[in-house]
Amino acid sequence: MPLKSPAPRATRLDANAWIAAALDALADGGVDAVRVEPLAKRLGVTKGSFYWHFADRRALIEALLAHWRDGRIEAIRRQAQGPENPAAILRRLVGLYTQRANYRGLAIELAIRLLARRDETAGAAVRKVDVERLTHVTKLFRGLGWPETEAEARAVLLYSYLFGQPLLHGAAASAPLRQSAVATLIAPPSALLEAEPERSDPQKGEKADHVGHGRDEDAG
Repeated sequence: MPLKSPAPRATRLDANAWIAAALDALADGGVDAVRVEPLAKRLGVTKGSFYWHFADRRALIEALLAHWRDGRIEAIRRQAQGPENPAAILRRLVGLYTQRANYRGLAIELAIRLLARRDETAGAAVRKVDVERLTHVTKLFRGLGWPETEAEARAVLLYSYLFGQPLLHGAAASAPLRQSAVATLIAPPSALLEAEPERSDPQKGEKADHVGHGRDEDAG
């Protein structure tokens, strides 16, 4: 006689357990995977536990969005601080996305950003996270010596790179090339000025051209 699946427990989990399960489902299958009955099966409980904490599925999604928003804001506030200089903090931030990437976290974020295109609550959560991230990273770029406008632009470029670089094929954008891109992005103004090639004196350039043409004519 085949064994029966164990009946769901009547245990009443707290709201955080449901939010955590919802985040796992979101990472695995997007917002459409966040549904009460499958979550209850995943947790091994009855749906009654869910309705003790949430009025409906929409209430769970809103709680999930608030949890994600608050967690991301707390994370960037913590990550953007430290005893290091601004360049070192920026390199550490980049490493969180490139060397120690949290693929589950990225999947959750992409799913929320996709939802934000059609959901005002998700859009508001994404907007607050983006503003917080850009504000702190802009401050770090200002600490490197960039003026406000340039610091804001570099903050946008940095986050655009961090979220876009996982989509690049390794053969097209090698690790050394990516490292060079990051180094260029987080370089202080002084480093870029030092890297500029010296401009030739216009008169010297004219003489060199004249000599060159003469040689070509002689050779011909």
